[in-house]
Amino acid sequence: MSFERTVLIPGEVSYSNISQILNSSILLEIISELIEDAQETHNALYPFFRLFLVDKSKQNVHERYDLEQIRQLLLALSINSLDHLDESSYFSFPKLSSYRETLALFVEDIFNLWRSKHRFMKKSDPFSYNSRTRIHKQISLVKNNSDLKSLVLGLYRQILVNISARRVKVLRQLPGGAQAEFIVDQPKFQAETKIPNADFLYNLEYVWSVVLEPPVIFYTNSNKRRGIFKVVDRPILNKIHLDNPQDWLVFPIYVNNKLIFVAVYKEYFALATGLANLFEFADFESLEYRRPDGIYFFGMNKSFFENEDDYNGIIYKEDDGTYVGLVGDDPSIDYFGYMKKMILTIHNLIVIDEDRLPVHGALAEIKLRDGKSFNVMIMGDSGAGKSETLDALNRIRKQVSEVNIVIDDMGSLDILEDGTVVAYGTETGAFVRLDDLQPGYAYSAMDRSIFMNPNITNARVIVPYSNYEDIIKPTKIDYFFYANNYEKIDENKLPIEFFDDVDKALDVFSKGARMAKGTTAEKGLTYSYFANPFGAIQRRAKHEKIARRYMKTLINSNVKVGILRTQLGVEGYEEEGPLIAAQELLKFLKGGKNV
Repeated sequence: MSFERTVLIPGEVSYSNISQILNSSILLEIISELIEDAQETHNALYPFFRLFLVDKSKQNVHERYDLEQIRQLLLALSINSLDHLDESSYFSFPKLSSYRETLALFVEDIFNLWRSKHRFMKKSDPFSYNSRTRIHKQISLVKNNSDLKSLVLGLYRQILVNISARRVKVLRQLPGGAQAEFIVDQPKFQAETKIPNADFLYNLEYVWSVVLEPPVIFYTNSNKRRGIFKVVDRPILNKIHLDNPQDWLVFPIYVNNKLIFVAVYKEYFALATGLANLFEFADFESLEYRRPDGIYFFGMNKSFFENEDDYNGIIYKEDDGTYVGLVGDDPSIDYFGYMKKMILTIHNLIVIDEDRLPVHGALAEIKLRDGKSFNVMIMGDSGAGKSETLDALNRIRKQVSEVNIVIDDMGSLDILEDGTVVAYGTETGAFVRLDDLQPGYAYSAMDRSIFMNPNITNARVIVPYSNYEDIIKPTKIDYFFYANNYEKIDENKLPIEFFDDVDKALDVFSKGARMAKGTTAEKGLTYSYFANPFGAIQRRAKHEKIARRYMKTLINSNVKVGILRTQLGVEGYEEEGPLIAAQELLKFLKGGKNV
């Protein structure tokens, strides 16, 4: 028997009676899961479960054990003490006084297994154009989840008290309700906005509000992204069929000004929740009148794919220009990197179609204490030291007033009519490695963050950092760097070097060299065209023409284009390297060096 990690809790229900928990199907599934584990490991609970064995010949847990009697035992313990059950002739349970500690462990394990699930509350509630009405609907959902949490905690504690009062000496207000709540509706799509051959897409439920219950912590099956998404220039929507469409939700988001429909299978709602901290959710009322620029299906049945390699991500282009991304339902893709990077790849493909330049990099407005301000863009692949250098710069408080992140990971460039090169962002949040942040930073923002696998290597956190209005406005670039994380600084390799030759600049930027830090499946010194495997490499011929035009415009318009050596991939310089790079950059910004 396989057990699902994701629990969907009805959000329309007001939770006020313990019978709603004790009579739930999820309780039986949790008990079944504990029994299966006990059978395999012969752990401390195994002798207790054998008391409820009814048919040894059966393999199915529901037939092999009397689960209903176990449920009735928990119901009785919610009202009576264990001693009373053993002494009463009314109850027919086995004598359990000698199993007091084991029984308490069983209750603890039920509660812990429940809390280990990815728990979501979903409520179908019509979207309202009135903001007060929308807030009322959100508050109502929050109350239902709060009542559920109180009910779960109260039942858990009462049963433990009735087993052994001495066990409950410290009360911990542990989160026992949903970790995230979704309010959904079906927009009234206008006929002219619908994509042909995609009627099924418009019959799904669309999320118009997300509520987070911090601390939000998810444990996924994978912690690395592998490979490059294949792009195929042919339609696919007419072939797509979703098994159990009731198990899918659509999260409509803006990636800059591009509208992306992200359709997610329920087992990956944890990853979909991360979208709330990373992208701007679309105005629900606008969905009726606007066709999406891209669609992403996360968790497709693997039988749909022609090749096994396509499970990890493939993008099709419809005849009308709409990009459609797909990944399979597989533990290997259960990582937020697959959610974020596919969305950004779709965005970048659209940008290239518009003859603009997508950039895998960070952009920050750096304000100095002397009143000067500069917009610095640092390009580089994952682990190149972009965020680390900007974070180090922000810590030089005696000279730096503030560092405002405009773009954290992906953006695009445009050339205005007067020849000015400007940048646009895509994300309102950041998906970063815990190890790469200033110690304690993520935990200082715990009430706003979403943590992914905080217990293992490449632990990640999704932190909101910017307003949507700030990332969609054009930002003029003053400095444009390639982040070199693999070369050690010496007399021949300075922390910062500038180019005045377009070909030399393109040679460095297009190679995309970096020392992989384990954030993907790559290791050692790697090369990625323009440090951007998210659209640039798939459309390389067209991208090269665009890149040359933009690099020429940057240099000719007196934007300082160069290399910034972060040394993040050099052993022993993981912390000192970005700080040195930040200090050298500060010297240039202050005019202390001839540029």
